[in-house]
Amino acid sequence: MAQSFDVVIRGGTIMDGNGGTPFTGDVAVKDGKIAEIGKISARGREEVDAAGLSVTPGWVDIHTHYDGQAVWDSHLAPSSWHGVTTVVMGNCGVGFAPVRKNTQDAVIALMEGVEDIPGPCLHEGLDWTWESFGDYLTALERRKHDIDFCALLPHAPMRVYVMGDRALQLEDANQADIQQMREITAEAVKAGAFGFSTSRTIAHKTLAGDATPTLRAQEAELMGIAMGLKDAGKGFIEMTSDWNTPDPATEFAMVRRIMQASGRPLVFSLNQRHDRTTAWQDLLELSTQAAADGLPVRCVVPPRPIGALLGLTGSQNPFAGTRTYHEIAHLPLEARLARMRDPAVRAKIVTEDPTEFNTWSLLNRIGWARMFRFSDPLNYTPSREDSVEAIAARQGRTPQEVAYDMLLEDEGRNFIFACIVNYANYDLEAVKTMYGRSHVIPGLSDGGAHVAFISDASFPTFLFSYWGRDRGADKMPLHDLVRRQTREPARFAGLHDRGVLAPGMKADINVIDFDNLALERPQMVVDLPAGGRRLLQKARGYKATVKAGQITYRDGVATGALPGGLVRSTH
Repeated sequence: MAQSFDVVIRGGTIMDGNGGTPFTGDVAVKDGKIAEIGKISARGREEVDAAGLSVTPGWVDIHTHYDGQAVWDSHLAPSSWHGVTTVVMGNCGVGFAPVRKNTQDAVIALMEGVEDIPGPCLHEGLDWTWESFGDYLTALERRKHDIDFCALLPHAPMRVYVMGDRALQLEDANQADIQQMREITAEAVKAGAFGFSTSRTIAHKTLAGDATPTLRAQEAELMGIAMGLKDAGKGFIEMTSDWNTPDPATEFAMVRRIMQASGRPLVFSLNQRHDRTTAWQDLLELSTQAAADGLPVRCVVPPRPIGALLGLTGSQNPFAGTRTYHEIAHLPLEARLARMRDPAVRAKIVTEDPTEFNTWSLLNRIGWARMFRFSDPLNYTPSREDSVEAIAARQGRTPQEVAYDMLLEDEGRNFIFACIVNYANYDLEAVKTMYGRSHVIPGLSDGGAHVAFISDASFPTFLFSYWGRDRGADKMPLHDLVRRQTREPARFAGLHDRGVLAPGMKADINVIDFDNLALERPQMVVDLPAGGRRLLQKARGYKATVKAGQITYRDGVATGALPGGLVRSTH
């Protein structure tokens, strides 16, 4: 039998990304694109037996932070371990371009504080061969990668580039500043940026506690930047906000005005906060109405609680800000563990102020009621009765004592799972409601960020295993979840060459054993520049991942193929 294709995937259940009824067939790949779908007799140079398995487009994740890792690492793990073949990075208004030599430290400090990427890793890993955003994109092209990535122009470094110290002091931009940012935005998008991102949340701070420079950016400034997108004729807006200036309706009205004037699409992060438990409902309705009115707005919603893994091997734990722990934090784990087992040290740590040296602004927003032992097997939906607070009440102890003992388990390698958002009522009913709206995209994985205390790049695997299989009677159809994780984010971002299995489309494909799809326990590894640590979480069930026509992973193991890299916007 003649060999006429590069890869043929045979006999799988095809979910093509359009949301239609799955069907059995073969997929043939040639020269990086899908050549045929159906019953294929010709052979491939490589063959994948997909009998009993599902065949889908590769996942598209539009909220990641691989801005630094893409410079020094060809493998954008952990996202690439979870079936992701395309990511959008540069979200939340943070990144590394444009930048002047005298502001490099400032943008590193912001990335270190906002996204928990250690400063020493960034100082060693970034060579700063760029100033403009276009130069940064060129630098990214020096290395081949296992997946594709698209970049957004981040607001914070652009603001510092234009305004200097005035940006760091949260001063309003003047008309000259706004005009310059408009021009930089248009130039960046013409060079290949997919849009711009901004942050309006007090949670985004440097380790020193300084707010993100974009926190108080006025409507005129945001409008000017959006008009830069209009000047370029392409690009979308990504925004993270607390939605309290002064309330969701008022701030969303501003967003509508910007979208209407610029004509550009907008996506914002939406989740159920634990302190303002109904704000998400307001935003869901406001955005639903905007979408019904014809505005191209999308919400990106996490499929589970955004969860911090607090432990002695990571960068954060409930006592990291106490004076006594701060004094021993530099010690190797074994030595630190020995000190913490000393009753005198324990007595100090559990009673000291955890905010004195705290470098994580969200710690006070969690509380013991939403901290849980990170169980094995993994449980991302723990019950109220399993919280640190509930255990302490049953045992007649303080929550601090219970949490302290949890941290010492497994020779100090255990974690406390702290739910930051999406778990106000100890269930995922809010997520279910949000996913019921057609303009909602699953995501917010933050792949590449929060490397030493959050492991949410596994969101896509959780989405399909939990919502598509384990949820029970109200689980969601797998083929529709596939559509939400492929075609929908791809089309929103302007990636019209992927996200669907069809002849002529880019051959980004997953072959998945959905019945046995599972997450493995996160592990702390030391593999970043300057000896930095990060949490990595693998998955089981991805039998093969194809990127641009080449098999990059088989059973979760990299093949060595690196057909991915920077994608520049063209639409």
